[in-house]
Amino acid sequence: MKNFENNILILFAHPALQNSRVNRQLIKYVTGLDGVTFHDLYEAYPDFHINVKHEQNLLLKNDVIVFHHPLFWFSVPAIVREWMDLVLQHMWAYGKTGKALEGKTLFNVITTGGRESLFRHDGSHGNTMIEFLAPIRQSAYVCGMNFLPPFVVHGTRNITQKEIVSHGEGYRKIIVALRDGKVNLEAARSHQRLNADIESIIITER
Repeated sequence: MKNFENNILILFAHPALQNSRVNRQLIKYVTGLDGVTFHDLYEAYPDFHINVKHEQNLLLKNDVIVFHHPLFWFSVPAIVREWMDLVLQHMWAYGKTGKALEGKTLFNVITTGGRESLFRHDGSHGNTMIEFLAPIRQSAYVCGMNFLPPFVVHGTRNITQKEIVSHGEGYRKIIVALRDGKVNLEAARSHQRLNADIESIIITER
């Protein structure tokens, strides 16, 4: 089996996937990739009885952690909150001896019906997407992780099939580049979202 620069864990959470035309297609672009583990939390835990030890072992085996979910009331779906509450234990994920996640990278892949123009200080939501992710960003900081801007698919209510394909290809490109250690993390942090200009953050062979 090939050794990659980074193993990637995608924690997917959508409580009504059958109703999401966009997410059903997006996940097809990243499932089955070598070095990438796709983990559907609602499928694994329909009763919310999360296997903490199993989840912690998955985290230990991977270098990049991705929360892929729709934006629900400017936050994450309930099972992601439950997962964080139970899995990120004191003295394991954080605290004096909690170093299990130190140095790993975390970011969100988000779908939302709202247009990008709404997620600005002068937009109707009054905050950027990164600002709405402040609890995730702070959790990453407390756990010693590197937090990256999110990959965001806006306007899902009216998105065209061509746009979905473009986002799917961009999603796969980001995941593969992270897996292969070909993302300029400093450049990535300069953007509000990872897919603002994908080519500018991927390191190309010279």
